[in-house]
Amino acid sequence: MAKVFDGKKTAKLGTEKNPAVVRVRTEKRMKEVASIFEKNGWKFTIGLEPDEPEDITDLEILLNPPKTIVGEKKIGRNDPCPCKSGKKYKKCCGK
Repeated sequence: MAKVFDGKKTAKLGTEKNPAVVRVRTEKRMKEVASIFEKNGWKFTIGLEPDEPEDITDLEILLNPPKTIVGEKKIGRNDPCPCKSGKKYKKCCGK
């Protein structure tokens, strides 16, 4: 099922309104992860659950934010043809 936009903007991850949530298995790992969050000034919640698998997805997202993808500029039908023939694209290579 597709996610439908409800008009409400979600808070940025790692803020007071949307803290990062991670789960670790040991006390030592909990201290390591907490120090990374504190060093960067991110808000977080850590769960210490020895019987569950570690889940630090939110931390990985904060450390490696997704890059913006810029689309390639398309050639308009009435623009000069890139083959430098002097003709419009639609009359030359855009057949």
